[in-house]
Amino acid sequence: MPSLIKALNSQVGRKIMTGITGIGLMLFLIGHLAGNFSIFGEAEAFNKYTHTLESLGPLLYLIEAGLAFFFLYHAILGISIWRQRKKARPEGYDTYRTKGGPSHQTLASKSMIYTGIIILVFLVLHIWHFKFGPSYTTMVDGTEMRDLRRLVIEEFTNPLVAFGYIGVLALAILHLAHGAWSAFTSLGMKHGETSKKVQFGAYIFAIVLMLGFIFIPLYIFLTGGEGSLIAY
Repeated sequence: MPSLIKALNSQVGRKIMTGITGIGLMLFLIGHLAGNFSIFGEAEAFNKYTHTLESLGPLLYLIEAGLAFFFLYHAILGISIWRQRKKARPEGYDTYRTKGGPSHQTLASKSMIYTGIIILVFLVLHIWHFKFGPSYTTMVDGTEMRDLRRLVIEEFTNPLVAFGYIGVLALAILHLAHGAWSAFTSLGMKHGETSKKVQFGAYIFAIVLMLGFIFIPLYIFLTGGEGSLIAY
C-alpha cells in the first residue's frame, strides 16, 4: 500500500490520475448535457428529469459527493502538477522546444491552470445558482415538484447570466480540448500519428460538447425564452 501511495503521488502517477478523473468528468458532462437538452422536449420533460434525480434521495447525495470528490481531486492534481512544473522551471522559457519533435505547447495547454480555476469557481456559482436558487413549484401528473425549468428560463433571459455562462463555457473549450488529449496520452496514446489523431479528436469533442452547452443559454436569451423549441 505505501508503494502504491508513493507511485500515485509521483509526477507520473498524478498525471495518470488526472487523466482517469478527467475522463470520468467528461463522461459526466456528456450525460449532463443530454439531461439539459430535455428542456427542449415536452413542456414538463425537464422538470420530470430533475424530479427523478431528486427522487433518488440518499443515493443522489452519494452521487453528488462522488462528483464533488472527482472535481476537487482533479483540481488538486492539476494544481500540484502545475506547481511542480513552476518549481522545476520558475522563470519559464520564451520558446518551447522538445527533443522528440514539435512541441505540443498551445494556448490551451499554457492556460490550463487559469481556465481550470475559472471553471472551478464557475461550478460553485452554478450549483449555488440553480440547486439552491429560488424554489418554484409546479404540479405534474398530480405530483408537486420543483419548477427548475422556469428558473433556468428566467435566469438565461438575463443578459448578465446568459453571457456570463457563455463566456465561461467558451473558455472551457480550451481546458477540455487540451485536457481530453492529455488524459488519453497520459494513459498511453502518445506516439506518432496516434497522438495527432487523439489531439484532433479532443478538439472536436471539446468544441461540439461545449457548443451544446452554449446553445441552451444563447437560444433562451435570443428568443426571450419563447422560442419554438421550448414547449408550453
